[in-house]
Amino acid sequence: MKTGSIYDQLNGSKPGVFALLDPDRISTEDAGTVTKLVCDNGIKAILIGSSILVTPHFDKFVSGVSDNANCPVILFPGGSHQVCSSASAIFFLSLLSGRNSEFLIGEQVKAVFMIKECGLEVIPVGYILVESGNFTAVEYISNTRPIPRAKPEIAVAHALAGQYFGMKCIYLEAGSGAQNPVPNTMVKKVRHNIDIPLIVGGGLREYDEIRKTFDAGADFVVLGSIIEQSETKFKDIMRRLR
Repeated sequence: MKTGSIYDQLNGSKPGVFALLDPDRISTEDAGTVTKLVCDNGIKAILIGSSILVTPHFDKFVSGVSDNANCPVILFPGGSHQVCSSASAIFFLSLLSGRNSEFLIGEQVKAVFMIKECGLEVIPVGYILVESGNFTAVEYISNTRPIPRAKPEIAVAHALAGQYFGMKCIYLEAGSGAQNPVPNTMVKKVRHNIDIPLIVGGGLREYDEIRKTFDAGADFVVLGSIIEQSETKFKDIMRRLR
């Protein structure tokens, strides 16, 4: 299915916040409740994915989210096995910052026939991992090194390469559980050099950090851990961002 309505809808709703729901950290029974929480607080889209995917109930989890969402539900897969028809779209990720061919093209080739069969809207995304101050699950699973925090020009080069490849978004990622978010100097320089939407995630837990990330040029920020850890804090952040 061609990139279309959901991508256009998101592109027309920026800036905004995406919620990242990990089926390995949120139970299937709680999927609907968490979905209503994030939707009621102004989330623009829900991303679903996991670095490993331990749960055997991935499809059921995605269905539970989709049945309760009033915003786009987009797969954010950590591998080719994280595909199902209950979502509306999929971020077709390529880990541009790494040199492991399995996550540049290998997992993607494994997934294409399932994606086609499911009829998902495909949104090609250039995924760029940035050094966060600690060793993240994404680094371990992908067996790749992140871009150094003090080298924004390297991030710019990779982001431009993604745009020139025809990708529809660039995602700067510090990683789940990151000690530090993506530096705003890097966000600003990438934003200045690309013409496609910029998504920033990982390590964003405080309102001031999130506000500065938007001010630096992010079109969308992704919140994950804070949703799981503190409903009150998440609500407060979303209220202050309005």
